[in-house]
Amino acid sequence: MTADPPAASPPSSSPRPAEDPRAPRPHLSRAHLLALLEQMLRIRRFEDRCAELYSYEKIRGFLHLYDGEEAVAVGAMRALAPEDAVVATYREHGHALARGVPMTTVMAELFGKQEGCSRGRGGSMHLFDKATRFYGGNAIVGGGLPLAAGLALAHKLRGEPAVVACFFGEGASAEGAFHETLNLAALWTLPVLFVCENNRYAMGTALRYEESEQQIARKAASYNLAAVTVDGMDVVAMEAATREAATAIRRGGGPRFIEAETYRFRAHSMFDAQLYRDKEEVEAWRAKGPIRRFRSWLEQAGLLHPRDLEEIEARIAAEIEEAVRFAEAGSWEPLEDLERFVTSAPAAETAP
Repeated sequence: MTADPPAASPPSSSPRPAEDPRAPRPHLSRAHLLALLEQMLRIRRFEDRCAELYSYEKIRGFLHLYDGEEAVAVGAMRALAPEDAVVATYREHGHALARGVPMTTVMAELFGKQEGCSRGRGGSMHLFDKATRFYGGNAIVGGGLPLAAGLALAHKLRGEPAVVACFFGEGASAEGAFHETLNLAALWTLPVLFVCENNRYAMGTALRYEESEQQIARKAASYNLAAVTVDGMDVVAMEAATREAATAIRRGGGPRFIEAETYRFRAHSMFDAQLYRDKEEVEAWRAKGPIRRFRSWLEQAGLLHPRDLEEIEARIAAEIEEAVRFAEAGSWEPLEDLERFVTSAPAAETAP
């Protein structure tokens, strides 16, 4: 990891107060670090189950899994406050879970049930949850960038101290929306944090073949906003970088940009044959994956004990089983609601 191991505190199963995400520096207590590990494992196990359910045709349509990139979402979300807003991509299961969207409603959405967080109408790529200010998944590459700028502009005009965190892949940096949004964000000093999840392959083309400038942070810096490159496989580094950036934004420092260098272990989607990279490369990255790396660090520091891991895995397994039961028991929207939400209702229908 990027920091020296913190001194181990006495093992304890009693809960500790949550860290204030608005604090300039995190207190890396044992409880805090174990919470980071649990969130990453929670996302990984959820994704593994989703792949299994997809093979059984319980989940249909497109499915983009987040395996290997968990440290980005978990580290970043830990540094955000409840009043902040989040905009993500079509690979957003991990972001939604880390943000606090209930796993039950996420799974129900993947099943297409109306108990899902988007009433079963969005599926894997369009998770949404107003309660946690999670403004989606977006199936369009780069489509979330202008949305994030709009949310940030609204916060600024209202005088609200909230940050908008916008996640996107490096492939989006070739889109016009990327350049237009960064330009306006810097020009208008918008409170938005751009987080580029650079997994090196976009949909299936190596970065060296698609970008003349392969350091995405340098592209961002050209629009006169502070940009840094972070090891996106290091959850502690991601939390620290996000916390620093969010603090600067809340103090009126304008937009910030984080390029998180990461790697997805699975294919772009369940339909991807992955002909663009070797299996040996994937296995080499798995060997230095964020969960394996962080777990090893915790064990060496004496912060993770076998019983801790057993309890974490048991909680996650129970939560996933409950989510599957919830989704299985869910209901399909009735056919007569097919046109609902397609157009706005006539005034007479919405009048009190």
